[in-house]
Amino acid sequence: MLLVSVVIHSQKENKRAFKVKDNTSFEYVVEQFADIKVLRYQIPDWENLTLKEQQLVYYLTQAGTSGRDIMWDQNYKHNLKIREALEQIYTKYKGDKSVADWVNFEIYLKRVWFSNGIHHHYSNDKIKPEFSEKYFITLLKGTKTFLEPNIIAVLFNEKDSKKVNLDESKGLVEGSAINFYGNGISHKEIEVFYAQKKSPDPKKPYSFGLNSKLVRNKQGQLEEKVWKSNGMYGAAIDRIIYWLEMAKTVAENSMQADALGLLIEYYTTGNLKTWDDYNIAWLRATDGNIDYINGFVEVYNDPLGYRGSYENIVQIKDFDMSQKMEVISKNAQWFEDNSPLMELHKKKNVVGVSYKTVIVAGEAGDSSPSTPIGVNLPNADWIRAQYGSKSVSLGNIVEAYSKSAGKDRVAEFVNDDEELELAKKYGATGDKLHTALHEVVGHASGQINAGVGTPKETLKSYASTMEEGRADLVALYYLYNPKIEELGLVVNWQEVGMESYDAYIRNGLFTQLIRIKLGESIEEAHMRNRQWVSAWVYEKGLQDEVIVKNTRNGKTYFNITDYGKLHELFGQLLREVQRIKSEGDYEAAKALVENYGVKIDAKLHAEVLDRNKQFPSAPYSGFVNPVLEPKLNSKGIIIAVEVKQPKTFAEQMLSYSNNFSFLPLEN
Repeated sequence: MLLVSVVIHSQKENKRAFKVKDNTSFEYVVEQFADIKVLRYQIPDWENLTLKEQQLVYYLTQAGTSGRDIMWDQNYKHNLKIREALEQIYTKYKGDKSVADWVNFEIYLKRVWFSNGIHHHYSNDKIKPEFSEKYFITLLKGTKTFLEPNIIAVLFNEKDSKKVNLDESKGLVEGSAINFYGNGISHKEIEVFYAQKKSPDPKKPYSFGLNSKLVRNKQGQLEEKVWKSNGMYGAAIDRIIYWLEMAKTVAENSMQADALGLLIEYYTTGNLKTWDDYNIAWLRATDGNIDYINGFVEVYNDPLGYRGSYENIVQIKDFDMSQKMEVISKNAQWFEDNSPLMELHKKKNVVGVSYKTVIVAGEAGDSSPSTPIGVNLPNADWIRAQYGSKSVSLGNIVEAYSKSAGKDRVAEFVNDDEELELAKKYGATGDKLHTALHEVVGHASGQINAGVGTPKETLKSYASTMEEGRADLVALYYLYNPKIEELGLVVNWQEVGMESYDAYIRNGLFTQLIRIKLGESIEEAHMRNRQWVSAWVYEKGLQDEVIVKNTRNGKTYFNITDYGKLHELFGQLLREVQRIKSEGDYEAAKALVENYGVKIDAKLHAEVLDRNKQFPSAPYSGFVNPVLEPKLNSKGIIIAVEVKQPKTFAEQMLSYSNNFSFLPLEN
């Protein structure tokens, strides 16, 4: 996503403004390997923070990184053993490092680092080494490194080939290597186990399963191993707690301190009621310049949608951009009232939607090295309905993507010069506004019918892609609407809307396929939703030729001929998707996703991959984190916190392993 200024009516702002500096000498790109580009990001105007604010950011980043190994172990049960072996080889090997096998070993290790394990961070496929098992064994012997033979075999065979499997025919749980469930536990057993759990107040359902691994005990019964102090992952969680307690001592205000206290209590007890209490307190703590996300949060990595992956993002408020984008939050009720949803499914009172552009100061777990660009939390629908949500755009992350991005790929796939000019003129604005509408209005909109269960219970494995598609559709519906110009968000709503529609359809039907290997289906939730949204409106608009598929010189292009009708189709699909969520219509969700979002036209896919070969830029990007280094006086008191940039990807990964490995290799 690209970052540009958005024209908005000026408002007075009494607080400090943190603006991204135009530092043309900053080196954003660290390195590129395989399908990955590693970048750096800046923390602009760090020196303008008070010492207390710098300390708070430092403590929160230390807390976040302390849980790094939790994510590795969640991703796969052998990941920590594999990482230790790979890193020992990397640091101790004295043999010939000029041969292709060693080069491929280094690339494999970097890919594993980037994905927090041996499965690709996006496709969920097991990463295949480009060297032989025989060569790997010589590396183990040459460095006196031990790795169990059965684990060595896994690196090269087809076992545990998918981290998250969404193909029901293979078994959602049985076919997934994610380390959330014990061996031999079936999908049906899990559903029965959680069907028996009841919340004290059905209108405020607990997030059962969010912070635990489900295993079979010695008596053969299912039980949860809770992720908490003195529980599973306790050693790392105790370090998280230590740094959170330090952060609490320099909290900016009492509400922020109270929220941190509840997060500490939650990590100590594992109590899901405390998790809800914490989220409400965190939502209310809106004053101050520093905020954070920390916990077991997103459930995309659980094929059943129960368990949260460990995640941390530490944020500094960007006052200038947050002030400008606040207009969307203030008009959330207008967007809800004027949406194409059935009246039964509209919220009568959209509450507490806060939107900020933030400056990221550190990330860990599910957010690092591969990071989101926008976040909307909490995920519990009942909390969102009663207390609202926080939405953030990660401004300096978007900035780094923008400064490092290549432009030629767009020119290859646009239909004509007019589409290319719109992309150049409005692409960054449209991307930024889409993210804001998706996070602030999209995720906050709509309501579930009384008596209908949560989406993870009703829509099951389709819940995540349906929710992301629903939020996308809200954004798309309003991107082509004069209201966004009336609010001062853009200078020409039609042209911004046209560009946004061009870009979405082009990506959903076409260019996102560069991330998929030929012959494979789409598994990742966001990619699925972009395809099923695009493919549905394409099919429904065929009779009126709303979107026309052109072929010139053996190349395929998609051309939108009627943006108004496409806007209507987006509205029709949004209405239906909200109905599916509100009514818990599993069969309709399954039909929509499976019919439109999973399978790929093999001929078109091959063409896309072939046309993309000319572009050297990798399709996936992620980041190393700036290093926050405290300076102490003779009494051991922090007197300053300096920001330094890691020189290489390997330097940071090895540093993390040396300083933040608190878990045993088997948990």
